[in-house]
Amino acid sequence: PTAAVPDSAPATSSPRAHSATQVVFSHVSELILHFWLWKAVTFTQASSPTSALGPHLISFTVSSLRPVTTHEIAPLFFLPNATDGVRLAARIVDTPCNEMNTDTFLEEINKVGKELGIIPTIIRDEELKTRGFGGIYGVGKAALHPPALAVLSHTPDGATQTIAWVGKGIVYDTGGLSIKGKTTMPGMKRDCGGAAAVLGAFRAAIKQGFKDNLHAVFCLAENSVGPNATRPDDIHLLYSGKTVEINNTDAEGRLVLADGVSYACKDLGADIILDMATLTGAQGIATGKYHAAVLTNSAEWEAACVKAGRKCGDLVHPLVYCPELHFSEFTSAVADMKNSVADRDNSPSSCAGLFIASHIGFDWPGVWVHLDIAAPVHAGERATGFGVALLLALFGRASEDPLLNLVSPLGCEVDVEEGDVGRDSKRRRLV
Repeated sequence: PTAAVPDSAPATSSPRAHSATQVVFSHVSELILHFWLWKAVTFTQASSPTSALGPHLISFTVSSLRPVTTHEIAPLFFLPNATDGVRLAARIVDTPCNEMNTDTFLEEINKVGKELGIIPTIIRDEELKTRGFGGIYGVGKAALHPPALAVLSHTPDGATQTIAWVGKGIVYDTGGLSIKGKTTMPGMKRDCGGAAAVLGAFRAAIKQGFKDNLHAVFCLAENSVGPNATRPDDIHLLYSGKTVEINNTDAEGRLVLADGVSYACKDLGADIILDMATLTGAQGIATGKYHAAVLTNSAEWEAACVKAGRKCGDLVHPLVYCPELHFSEFTSAVADMKNSVADRDNSPSSCAGLFIASHIGFDWPGVWVHLDIAAPVHAGERATGFGVALLLALFGRASEDPLLNLVSPLGCEVDVEEGDVGRDSKRRRLV
């Protein structure tokens, strides 16, 4: 799609632009603020310099001097919502834990809920323990601000499937009693990047119109040290009903996400569960600084994640999915499993994701997708808002927005380049 821009817009020094097939999701909302004044000019807009991918450049032009109509520019109206979602996620990730604790994160969730007319479901502190959320409670029980599970739910009439986005929201990760060192602990305010991206994407998706049931599940805790902290050798009963022997308190993200995906499966009846997390430092080694890692039980969704990443700039690369060879890393003599691998050289990022999957079951018939965004969640000292654009593009076919429909690699009504992902258009199903 092409459009014009205001004469007053500041041009960048570079004439380079992406091809017409590229879509820039973030930091370009200013382009449409005064569309009724636009003329036939060419303009190139760069994204935020904090982007993990550097500047994204795109040109908007029209071929005549006639005014651009609201109808013609309508496909670009999603940009302000997407931009706001990216900035919301980046702001949360950049905010230190003395300000962005679990209570403050819940306030952010409540603000989004109020804006969208949704009352969040919140389970916290001792209620988590009572109701069996041993993962979230065990990780966060030593902190001053108690842990919580929060859910924002969008359930429109006519929905044909239920989607759950589950975000890891560790507002600070000391490592617990398996404590991090002085060089590895700074920056752990970013360990809530998955939950922040889910919140930003949920807000944008619902504001644009979302046709199917969508639940955003936030697993919030501070992995702190104190008299009540979880110890190595402790055994926790998680929401899945499985017991976990703790052999590394710094492998906490998988514990809270295990409770989150179990809740999405058992209580929300999700057909598609996607969890997003800054889960492992090994992700940056496996797929690099710029690509998130995807692990999924579906070859179609693996390909779709890669394609969606190329469309929106939040790049993704697959991890090996092989539970029959890797899950034995978690073998425990006294519980159903340990929480950390025996061999850290045996695909640790894949194994961490498999731990999460095991709590909904490897034979679960639905689609499970795990996205590890540990490296691309930041560029240097600043957050990138990574993941918001990816979720919007990946699930764009369930949106009421025509441009998101076009961008989504899932459920195309006609064959798409390099893809074989089909869609039951009559039922509007993604799978």
